[in-house]
Amino acid sequence: MDCRLISFNRSGGLFATTRANPQRISPYSQRRSFRCATYCSMKSYKLADLSRTEVDSLKSRPRIDFSSIFNVVQPIVDDIRSKGDAAVKDYTMRFDKVRLDNIVESVSDLPDPELDPAVQEAFDVAYNNIFAFHVTQKPVEKVVENMEGVKCKRVARCISSVGLYVPGGTAVLPSTALMLAIPAQIAGCKTIVLATPPAQDGSICKEVLYCAKKAGVTHILKAGGAQAISAMAWGTESCPKVEKIYGPGNQYVTAAKMILQNSEAMISIDMPAGPSEVLVIADKHASHVHIAADLLSQAEHGPDSQVVLVVAGDGVNITAIEEEISKQCNSLPRGEFALKALNHSFIVHARDMVEAIAFSNLYAPEHLIINVKDAEKWESFIENAGSVFLGQWTPESVGDYASGTNHVLPTYGYARMYGGVSLDSFLKYITVQSLTEEGLRKLGPYVATMAEVEGLDAHKRAVTLRLQDIEARQVSMS
Repeated sequence: MDCRLISFNRSGGLFATTRANPQRISPYSQRRSFRCATYCSMKSYKLADLSRTEVDSLKSRPRIDFSSIFNVVQPIVDDIRSKGDAAVKDYTMRFDKVRLDNIVESVSDLPDPELDPAVQEAFDVAYNNIFAFHVTQKPVEKVVENMEGVKCKRVARCISSVGLYVPGGTAVLPSTALMLAIPAQIAGCKTIVLATPPAQDGSICKEVLYCAKKAGVTHILKAGGAQAISAMAWGTESCPKVEKIYGPGNQYVTAAKMILQNSEAMISIDMPAGPSEVLVIADKHASHVHIAADLLSQAEHGPDSQVVLVVAGDGVNITAIEEEISKQCNSLPRGEFALKALNHSFIVHARDMVEAIAFSNLYAPEHLIINVKDAEKWESFIENAGSVFLGQWTPESVGDYASGTNHVLPTYGYARMYGGVSLDSFLKYITVQSLTEEGLRKLGPYVATMAEVEGLDAHKRAVTLRLQDIEARQVSMS
């Protein structure tokens, strides 16, 4: 994509120019301090003209140099392990410029926050839909009798203590609190720690607190970044240790999760994750306004996000889409983030929907929007995607907030082998078997034979000694 950025201050004077010096452009924390004019021409590829290697290369995401990030994060992980609360306070002061008296709040001790009625209603509707979708995922216990007297089943048990990470850097995300806490609540997790960066006065975002209370969170850790992940993984004087950590975050959060799941902390994580992304498949029937809005809805997450437009067939007005992207980007408070993300985004031209879906399955997007005529008929062809949005009236935003599905999803191509967060993410499964005397008499000889083949005599004797007892008892009764 070739993009030029021209920025003006309120008085109309030249403020910064070009993407060659992005560091000179003020961050959008001063949201209304300037407006920008963007002129974009997205990189474009025609699948039919590319070699297999060239097509395969398009699935690559913007690279993250984790080796250097690990070098930054590892000392933080070690400090939290050795110094506990004190280290969390130090890093929060260093990175967030917030001085904390205590890093953990018990949710039951906090007063209910007061929200604008319209805001509260929106979160209540989202809660109800997310709860309704996830509660249907409760496993049904089934007993299978494989042979007469041989019964097997699988039972679900909650993960007792879980940690939920809710980002709060460039944007607060109370919706993520709902997405993570509701399935934990349904699963019956006993300790639910929610970590989120504090406000400048050390308080908790009231919308996050409202969602946390409603969804059964037990503790709030007022910290972000690698220090928050480390505190939940190791446990500190005031922060309970958790057994699994969930939630999106920046590259430092991701690195901390990756380090700690392979450490003596003995924790697991929900999934590998990277920057947010969307792939939109559109045909000539799709609105160019909707296409632009959907691409920008993910591009505004951050400069390392990636968005891809796959054009299916002929008749799509690319110029109109690019002009609409520029128009909408100019009016976004986070337009600078979106613009940087668009710099490593692109358009793919496919001959038809079969080729478009094939490329999408190769790319394996976090979010897949299919904005084509009769979109539903293509659902069965989708193999790799975190979450799918079918038809012209299904923007990705509904899944991010309130349709009911979960928005914590695999990114970076991991949708090939991972699914998003669900009720199952908060459960573990235990298999149970029970045999009657008749069951062991029927199955035991086969087990003994297999153990003998493997040279495991103790395994064999655990069966044959019981079989001898059964035979001796039958002889004594005859």
